[in-house]
Amino acid sequence: MTSIDEAILKVKKHTKPLIKETIKPVAKAGGYILYKDILSPINMPPFRQSAMDGYALKLHDSLSYKLVDEVKAGDGHQPILKQGEAVRIFTGAPVPDTANAIMMQEKVEIVGDTITLAEQIPLEHNIRPLGEQVKSGEIALKKGTKLTPAAIGYLISLGITDVVVLKKPNIAIVTTGNELIEAGQKLPFGKIYESNSKMLLSALYNLKFYDVTLHKVKDDYNATLSKLKSVINNNDLVIITGGISVGDYDFVGKALKELYVEELFYKVKQKPGKPLFFGKKDETKIFALPGNPAAALSCFYVYVYIALQNMMGRHTLELPRIKANSISNFQKKGDRPQFLKAIYKNGVVEILEGQNSSMLQTFALSNALVFAPETVVKIEKGAAVEVIILPSI
Repeated sequence: MTSIDEAILKVKKHTKPLIKETIKPVAKAGGYILYKDILSPINMPPFRQSAMDGYALKLHDSLSYKLVDEVKAGDGHQPILKQGEAVRIFTGAPVPDTANAIMMQEKVEIVGDTITLAEQIPLEHNIRPLGEQVKSGEIALKKGTKLTPAAIGYLISLGITDVVVLKKPNIAIVTTGNELIEAGQKLPFGKIYESNSKMLLSALYNLKFYDVTLHKVKDDYNATLSKLKSVINNNDLVIITGGISVGDYDFVGKALKELYVEELFYKVKQKPGKPLFFGKKDETKIFALPGNPAAALSCFYVYVYIALQNMMGRHTLELPRIKANSISNFQKKGDRPQFLKAIYKNGVVEILEGQNSSMLQTFALSNALVFAPETVVKIEKGAAVEVIILPSI
């Protein structure tokens, strides 16, 4: 059986950046990584710009100036100033070419059409120079930059509408099981509502992976084989839930072997999520997660998350791990390391009741997982524990 550390190392080793490019509208490119440098098509700012509300001046020796005009943000006209003249100006407005300083309005007295400064100011005071942020033809953002909301705003301010980015993986989620039906239908005896696919889809959307398709297959070998062959051939990442154990109707493992999927590990010494599979065929990576919902989601955050970050070429692969003091007692059963659903807040963590691998109610309240290693039998109140911080919405 594979250890947790070995499994994580194998996921890191065998998932690499996709190195495929795609073009995205800037407004919809949040979370993507730039595939190539972006050169600015314009100077930013594209004109000498007022940094504040005040008065644009053509400086002279006196503190008094004659007010001759006004320039608002968006105005296109260029008043011509003589020495000793000024125009009223507002933040973001273009500074007249003949003006060489701006005095903020708080330091100006006005009497009729004459203004008096509280003090002398230097040349170019409060003027944002042409191209202060970036000049036309210069690199605006470098290849490898993650497009944050600020980056999106910056690019749009340069007039850029489309960007070449690192392609995100195409992902297929496959759920297996005769017992599964869709929510909204009447629930017959012996059936359960299928939740894993929507749960994992939500987790992927939260991480800004949107190219996801959902697939469902009955507990039938030929149907399982056909479906897995199709999704493996057409996706960068396949996530399967259920059917990976060794029951009479668990066909996923057998189908993966027939499809010549290379097994990188199967079964991890952990709880929940022991029957976890990770493999690859050509460039496609395959995770087969346990069918129990809480186990599937735990495995997603500990292993699939790493694969996704690696495929996107990101430097931080794992979720944050911190130390915190437990405010709960917990008795661990068995010798397997365990991921415990928990609530972390203000430096302390509460281990919740209901740690069964089939229970999502507790997970629904959690924002963290407490890692209890193999050597820990009992967690006492006040003990320092390792906490994995889950992604926030």
